[in-house]
Amino acid sequence: MSERAGPSVYSIAAHRGFADALVAGLVPRYGDDTFGLARLTLLVPSTRAARTITEAFVRHAGEAGTSGLLLPRMVQVGDLDLDEALGPLFDSLGAGAAVPPAADPVRRTLKLAQLIGEVEGKDAPTGAALMRLATETGRVIDRLLIEDIEPHDLLSERVLGILAANSDHWRDNLALFAKVQLLWRDHLEQRGEIDMSARRNLLFRAAARRLREAPPENPIVAAGVTSAAPALAEMLRTIAHMPQGAVILPDFDLSMDEEVWDELGHAGDPSLEEPFGRDDAITHPQYHLKLLLGRMGIAREEVRPWHRAGLGKGPPARSHAISSLFLPPLASRRWAALPAKQRRLAGVQLIEAGNPEEEAQAIALLVREALDVPERRVAVVTPDRGLAARVSQHLRRWNVRADDSAGVPLSQTAAGRVLLLLAQVGAERAAPVPLMALLGHPLVGHEERADWLRAVRRLELRLRGPRRASGLEEPRRLAEKAGVADWWQTVEPILVPLLEVTAPLGLAEWLDLLAAAGEALCSESLWAREDGRALSAFIEQWRLHAREVPVDFASDELPRVLRDLLDQVAVRPQFGGHPRVAIYGLLEARMTRADLVICGGLNEGTWPPAPTSDPLLAPAVLRALGVPGADFRIGLAAHDLAGALGAPEVVLTRARRDVSGPAIPSRFLLRVRALLGGDLAAAASDEQTLRLARELDPAPMEIAPYPVPAPMPSADQRRQDISVTQLDRLRSDPFEFYASKIMGLRDLDPLDAEPDAAWQGTLAHAILEHWHKGEGQIEALAEQHLADMHTHPLMRALWKPRLVRALQWIVAQIGEDPQRQPLPNGIEAKGEMHVEGIRIHGKADRIDRMADGTLAIVDYKTGGPPTGPTVENGYALQLGTLGLIARDGGFTGIVGDPAAFEYWSLGKAKVKDHPTGFGYVTTPLKVGSKRSGILPEDFLPEAERYLHDALGRWILGEEPFTAGLNPDAPGYNTYDHLMRLGEWQGRGDER
Repeated sequence: MSERAGPSVYSIAAHRGFADALVAGLVPRYGDDTFGLARLTLLVPSTRAARTITEAFVRHAGEAGTSGLLLPRMVQVGDLDLDEALGPLFDSLGAGAAVPPAADPVRRTLKLAQLIGEVEGKDAPTGAALMRLATETGRVIDRLLIEDIEPHDLLSERVLGILAANSDHWRDNLALFAKVQLLWRDHLEQRGEIDMSARRNLLFRAAARRLREAPPENPIVAAGVTSAAPALAEMLRTIAHMPQGAVILPDFDLSMDEEVWDELGHAGDPSLEEPFGRDDAITHPQYHLKLLLGRMGIAREEVRPWHRAGLGKGPPARSHAISSLFLPPLASRRWAALPAKQRRLAGVQLIEAGNPEEEAQAIALLVREALDVPERRVAVVTPDRGLAARVSQHLRRWNVRADDSAGVPLSQTAAGRVLLLLAQVGAERAAPVPLMALLGHPLVGHEERADWLRAVRRLELRLRGPRRASGLEEPRRLAEKAGVADWWQTVEPILVPLLEVTAPLGLAEWLDLLAAAGEALCSESLWAREDGRALSAFIEQWRLHAREVPVDFASDELPRVLRDLLDQVAVRPQFGGHPRVAIYGLLEARMTRADLVICGGLNEGTWPPAPTSDPLLAPAVLRALGVPGADFRIGLAAHDLAGALGAPEVVLTRARRDVSGPAIPSRFLLRVRALLGGDLAAAASDEQTLRLARELDPAPMEIAPYPVPAPMPSADQRRQDISVTQLDRLRSDPFEFYASKIMGLRDLDPLDAEPDAAWQGTLAHAILEHWHKGEGQIEALAEQHLADMHTHPLMRALWKPRLVRALQWIVAQIGEDPQRQPLPNGIEAKGEMHVEGIRIHGKADRIDRMADGTLAIVDYKTGGPPTGPTVENGYALQLGTLGLIARDGGFTGIVGDPAAFEYWSLGKAKVKDHPTGFGYVTTPLKVGSKRSGILPEDFLPEAERYLHDALGRWILGEEPFTAGLNPDAPGYNTYDHLMRLGEWQGRGDER
């Protein structure tokens, strides 16, 4: 490489593709003989960058027809073993002053949690909140170390003066952070360790010193490194001034005017009181590069273009358009004077879909279309992992597998879910939902999966309904009833250790229990795949350090703690994706190159991400310390987009709505539209792809309205015995009667269901039946029945007081009325009669003998009784039909004329000064001052008329069982989905 005066700092324009242009320049500069490139050392920002550059070398060798190629040595600048990675250049980076080892980040998080607990005492957070605060404290420590800020800087007069003008919240947070940081420093000194960020700084400065004192004979090039950390900037400055050194920046804008460059702001000027001023264009994509050059002591005029003739495939005019696109506020006024040819973004298209699914479908179509061109490479870049997953699934339609290189959080993988479900089973004392989710997990019972699932489903059917008592006794009892007791005996011993923990336990001990239970349930399949291997490494790492630094958690805190920790681990596929398709996150997409780049999810809050303020240090404090604010990340996201826009073909996509509602377009996309103007933006819109995406899975253009269901069963199917409650359902909604009685369809109660009216009614009726039979006091019977139903303690505590008070009212009500006496055989009395050959049957909650010899039929209601209009219209005939059965002598041992019909409700009393607050009596008859209802002498004739009407129309007749025949009639919504109610309801009366 020819010598030159001044630093060797270069830039590769966005339109040229960094990796390919870098390689195309390195080969002629350093590949002068067989071993030329092998003597070169490349400093790269990450492992992903090293892989991308390696792939670029392979492509270059293929295009040049080279039979073989020795690659340069690549070293990551963030490598903690930088001294060993640069070993061929130096005997030892830490000569004369060995660099201490770095503290393990997992151990640091646990120790910081301990220190926070010691500092805060009783006010310290617990569980997941404690771990989040410890993690955030570690991040702030690293952030300050990267910027070379010492703990005593936090207590400077300037910082304290700023805090005096802020709220107590910020002062308390700073005090907590300062105390914890000092205690952590003391701990590190005792162990002879330093923070990871501090070690990097020492290594960078040691490397810079050695490079200055003894420059290596072989060349060293820093490629794609844009971090502006002061220590790293010092090393890059040293490399740039070496005779055999060079620094190559990605997407640095050499065409920017000096006026625009100045408008970016001070960018960390240390001579100023606030290095990062309030007016700095911190969100500009070139801002962090200006900060880096400033800390390197390099003038912008000293940066030269790296490219050589023929490099790059994108249009050079694109770089000028990108530069105009991201102009800071004042300079962007020149858009008004730009001619149309300078507004164009040739090769850039826009897609604005209606929703994320439509957006993913359009992206998948573009990818599939591009794959028809030989050797064409496609990259989908998005920070939205949900969109990336949708695109990947849509591509499988064409047997194209595209793996998301950003990975999936370990908590969302199969292996990670096993660990979380085990923690939830222990935390919720084997509640039905987590228990069934665990036992039905795809990895559990893998060796005998079919038999295992049959047993799980049998137990699940028994567990459905309101939650039973906590613990494993209830599942054991239900497993015996379900006939899977032998299977349960293999499951219960695995779960017992998790439920035996009653006091807070150390994280290491928790992980021991969870790992043992997981392996017992899943065997080796838990660790077999890439998520299992990631889970194994996670468990080993955390429990290793948690034994030395114990932090205790209660069982109910553990699931949230583990979820937060597992969310921080990304599981990436190792192989298997399409060789010409890649899905990247923003970090993974840096330095990559593709013929078509699709930037998806361009909505505000996604790209760029929503800025979040530091929870421990106030923004004003960070500015005073010389630390970039939260908006700094917006500038990095803008730089990512600027780099992606340099591809030969680019498609920008967004969805107008997301899962939460209308979405706001990204500020970057709004800039693209503003720069293009109305006509050019419309021309760039790819409506054809969007139309194809909408028509790929087309629904019929005209969908025939779904008719109101009106089944017509045969005469034999119609002839059914009818209970008094089914008669009400038949008249109010014939389809419900058809589905439940003729079809025999029953809905399953959900797991852990809320106690509904049916459950409460069953319990109340059972208690009253045994009380009427003289089997005990009402309070004792209530307690006994609640225990026999194995109800959950919380449900028992909430429901029992109200139930007992209502039952006490019934006891008092019966004892105060000398005119009636409950019949011994009239308690839960079963009766029947035959009408036109159809058996009508029912059960009366209570039948009383009045003083005049007549009968009173009583129906207990846990909720509100039927209203007068409901009874008048024939939709609540239960009492009347029971009266007909009693009149015909259908109740064994009970003779008399029914004259009184009453609902005894256990609901809240409607009068003041009620003795218990619950319970009241009402009747469907129009008696006394009551204005609604049926006259007593008309009640049974009306009930009989409605009965014959129902039998004649549906049971013995030919009328269809029409759905929703009487919309105003009360009823259940059990069969609404079966009758597809939402498709025809409100369309008008077509019946």
